Amino acid sequence: MSAHRWQRTAWCTLIVLVLAAVSAWTIEDMLVRPRRAIAHPPGDLALENVTLSSAAHISLKGWYMAGKPGRGAVVLLHGVRSNRLAMLPRARWLHSLGYTVLLIDFRASGESDGDRITFGELESCDARAAVDYLHARVPQERIGVIGTSMGGAASLLAKPALPVQALVLEQVYPSIDLAVQDRIQLHLGGGKWLAPLLLKSMAWRTGIDPAQLRPIVPIASIVTPKLLIVGGADQHTPINESMDMYRQASPPKQLWVVEGARHVDLYHFDASSYRARVGAFLETYLSRPGRNARPDMPSQPGALGVTTAQRLDATEHPP
Repeated sequence: MSAHRWQRTAWCTLIVLVLAAVSAWTIEDMLVRPRRAIAHPPGDLALENVTLSSAAHISLKGWYMAGKPGRGAVVLLHGVRSNRLAMLPRARWLHSLGYTVLLIDFRASGESDGDRITFGELESCDARAAVDYLHARVPQERIGVIGTSMGGAASLLAKPALPVQALVLEQVYPSIDLAVQDRIQLHLGGGKWLAPLLLKSMAWRTGIDPAQLRPIVPIASIVTPKLLIVGGADQHTPINESMDMYRQASPPKQLWVVEGARHVDLYHFDASSYRARVGAFLETYLSRPGRNARPDMPSQPGALGVTTAQRLDATEHPP
């Protein structure tokens, strides 16, 4: 190769690398940048504005709706680049059943403080703040969490495990590296080589090691009853990854594959089935009239009874 051709090749390679780095930086910046939005409460619901304090002195905004004593309480956690308004239909339905409901905006989302989105790592502190708030506000109630996508990841990544009696996990990614690869494949039709650049950029900007963003790891040791809901046609979190999550999860656990659903709001996709399945799950674990809902209950293996755990595992197995 002549010196001229070698120089031209070197320059072309350098330009490609620079463009790739700039692309990765730009895409990652759009993903972690705060997503602000004002949440206007609907006039037909008795919503109480609340402010919670999370880790790093982050102030979280949310809505609280008091329910019937002994019915249970539910925290609703939205997905990435969203806010509490996305969970309002679920809140309306749950409150109609008598549950106490708390909706929050994660850090860097909606009206909450925060300068970056971390895909579940620091949001796990926000999930804990919400659960702690309910324990203080309604100490006798059993508490459940419904988390969609990043909200579910935040629920699993909390350390130690959240002191709740039920977890509904919707379309949760098993690891951030797979999540990034899947989205690059879906939106760019290839280019998996871009994934390491995005992950390195994210780590530099947020200070979060991608290795920390692996919800599939803690799900194996969390003994809280879990309902995993996945989209049968989800391309952001493909069904094989969701099945790995289910297999890794410790019992008691249930799996509901929503046939035909992509990475969408599963409540809107099939509201009647959602109400039936999620409603039955929450009824089983939250509505225990006359029993004292101690915060440490889910940490005690067998607290729900061996028979209950076996029955839940038998209801839906992965094919």
